[in-house]
Amino acid sequence: QVDLVESGGGSVQAGGSLRLSCVASGYRSSTNCLGWFRQRPGKEREGVAGIYTGGGGTAYADSVKGRFFISLDNAKNTVFLQMNSLKPEDTAMYYCAADCATPLYGGTWYGGYWGLGTQVTVSS
Repeated sequence: QVDLVESGGGSVQAGGSLRLSCVASGYRSSTNCLGWFRQRPGKEREGVAGIYTGGGGTAYADSVKGRFFISLDNAKNTVFLQMNSLKPEDTAMYYCAADCATPLYGGTWYGGYWGLGTQVTVSS
């Protein structure tokens, strides 16, 4: 049983910051990847950021490069997403993903397991 629990969402004004957290348990990742995806209103779920637990690097969607930063606390099995310089178009439900894939090692964004999501709303 994979358990992914997100927290840290909320409402913020444009230019502000939020830090999302995801506590992961009960999984065995075939790709050693944990990540964040989001679904904006009227759009498909998209990859935002991924991190490889063995120090294999990070990946970011072009839309968030330079603004969002993913990190991992191995001891606490927690993955974070620091979101800076938030824009209204960042408004979305953000989902934590385990057993993910990113373009870093070929292929496309993919999540094998999902949390229930945390809402981020950015006002102008």
